[in-house]
Parts: sequence; structure tokens; C-alpha cells
Amino acid sequence: MRLILLGPPGAGKGTQAQRLVEKYGIPQLSTGDMLRAAVKAGTEVGKRAKAVMDAGELVSDEIVNAIVAERIEQPDCARGFILDGYPRTLQQADAVEGMLGERSLRLDAVIELVVDDRALVGRIVKRAQEAEAAGQPVRKDDNPGVFEERLREYYKKTAPLIGYYYAKRMLRGVDGMAPIDDVTAQIETVLSESRSKN
Repeated sequence: MRLILLGPPGAGKGTQAQRLVEKYGIPQLSTGDMLRAAVKAGTEVGKRAKAVMDAGELVSDEIVNAIVAERIEQPDCARGFILDGYPRTLQQADAVEGMLGERSLRLDAVIELVVDDRALVGRIVKRAQEAEAAGQPVRKDDNPGVFEERLREYYKKTAPLIGYYYAKRMLRGVDGMAPIDDVTAQIETVLSESRSKN
């Protein structure tokens, strides 16, 4: 089973991905983790990524795509994987199509966690207040200003993927504002429908 989870920051993609990992025994592939692992392993593409990061620059699509292509070759991805935070752009989405096509594979589902942005900002503010009240450090991402900037970035670069996958008839939306267990149940319904078609 090969999935992409789409949705803005704070939509609950990480929580749902972890549940899918536990249920199906397939890895959650996050670009940050993959980059760090490739650098640590000293692979050819890892060395290129390290040089860029050491120079304080952003890693190019080309390098990120190469790292993903390398990662999906590993044995734990044989039964499938969940892409988390990738693809982020239309160029990366085209690269996913290409790398899967070369291996005679395809995506089983692209699931969008549909959320209310204002409610998300409220959620973040509440989480920050609760952390402060408990005397815990507030996560940098839980600053409303930082969070709103991340939301803007998402809508500028990643939201076009919603139309991209909709046009390919692969996109399925679930209500990301529902309780966590309900979101999981909706995702399960999408996956069972996807399996019955294949």
C-alpha cells in the first residue's frame, strides 16, 4: 500500500501516519528523516545533500527526489509506504509518478485531511497556553505567528497538489477536524475502497 497524506501543518498527518504504520507495518517516509539518514549513511546523494546543508542552503528538488527514490528501494518499503511531507510541490509530484512508474508501481491513495484554518490556529494557541500553564516549554511551531507563516507557505507551494491529484481521480478527502479515532476510521474506509478496486 503506497499512500500520500496531504494537509496543512497541524492537520494531524503525523498522528494518522503513525496509526497506519502500526496497523499495516509499512514505513512512514518523512523527507527530514530520509535526508538525515542518507547523510549519516554517507551515500552518494547523502554526500551531495550534506554539502548543500553545510553551506546553509536548501536542498534542491533533484537531491530530495533522489533520496526518496533511493529510500523506496529498501526492503522495508517492499509492501508499501506512507509519504509524509513529500511531495511538497508539483515538480516533486511529477517525480513521484516517474519513480513509481519506473518500478511498475503506483499510488493506492492520496488522502487530504480537510481542516478549518481558523480552528487550526485556535488549536495551536490552546496547545501553547496548556504547555505554558503546565510549566513546559512551548514548541517553536506552536507560536501563532510562526504557524500562520507555515500555513501561507503550504497554500502557496503544496495546496496545488490537491488539484493535481483530484484531476487524476486519486484524491480522497477526510474530515480532519473530526476526533482522531473518527479520522482514522474515515481513512480506513478510503483504503478498503481502494483495495477493493485493485
